Amino acid sequence: MSDKNAANNEKPQALTETRNPRTMYIDRVPTRDAVKYFINEDMTISRAVEACAESISQAVEMVVGAFKKGGRLVYIGAGTSGRLGVLDASECPPTFGVSPEMVVGLIAGGAKALTAAIENAEDNVEAGRKDLETIKLSECDVVTGITASGTTPYVMGGLDYAKSIGAGTILLCCNPYGELPKTDILINPVVGPEVITGSTRLKSGTACKMVLNIISSVSMIRIGKVFENLMVDVMATNQKLRQRALRIVMEGAQVPNYIAEARLEEAEGDVKLAILLAKSDLNVKQGKIKLQQTGGVLYKALGEIDYE
Repeated sequence: MSDKNAANNEKPQALTETRNPRTMYIDRVPTRDAVKYFINEDMTISRAVEACAESISQAVEMVVGAFKKGGRLVYIGAGTSGRLGVLDASECPPTFGVSPEMVVGLIAGGAKALTAAIENAEDNVEAGRKDLETIKLSECDVVTGITASGTTPYVMGGLDYAKSIGAGTILLCCNPYGELPKTDILINPVVGPEVITGSTRLKSGTACKMVLNIISSVSMIRIGKVFENLMVDVMATNQKLRQRALRIVMEGAQVPNYIAEARLEEAEGDVKLAILLAKSDLNVKQGKIKLQQTGGVLYKALGEIDYE
């Protein structure tokens, strides 16, 4: 903090609100150059996320622990951050075959805020607490606050409430400046100032989406929702997904189409069970028992090696 700021008792400006010297005159360059500015700035995002690998890993372990206790992963955010949380949560059921209650996304201002700005919603500290109370947050859950600046009042209210009842807390932000709230885990990819000053839907939003994708996906992998790199708990709710389920059995079990179809029919559409049946001498009842014994982890049910 500068002497001037200290004298005026001002908080340090969030990095997301500072101007980017590399894009200062983006309004007057040729279109191709403007496009390159965006591309070049976005190329720094993966490195910023990579620098947070340890804290992201800790977050995954916390979430997996919550899942094993029957807890949930809850995202809470405002504006772009809230929409990213809702997006990631909404993709988990069709991808991993989990209930919609397992990963929950909350956004300041409610469902209307998904498609329209709700004035002052992000400034409501009390609403963060109330929204978590509404979903009956418990100490078994993990709350991930998403806020590029790290200071959004709605998110701070939610995290404070989560801490007060003993739930796990994670803060995902993109700001190395200022005083951030104390949480169990801090994930803070420093992507630098935005191409357009303060527009955190850009680099900050992309970084946050990357982190959320990793947290939810690796957590699902750790609880057996993926075999090799195949989504073996996919819900085949339409023709495209039914074809995907068939391909997954063919590839996961290394069997031709007709065998994959037969095993899927035996397993009543359960992709994971169908692969187990195709790769073993087990019948349906035995296969279900085996999966139950191994916590639904297919490679363990098959007796395959652990790489850890």
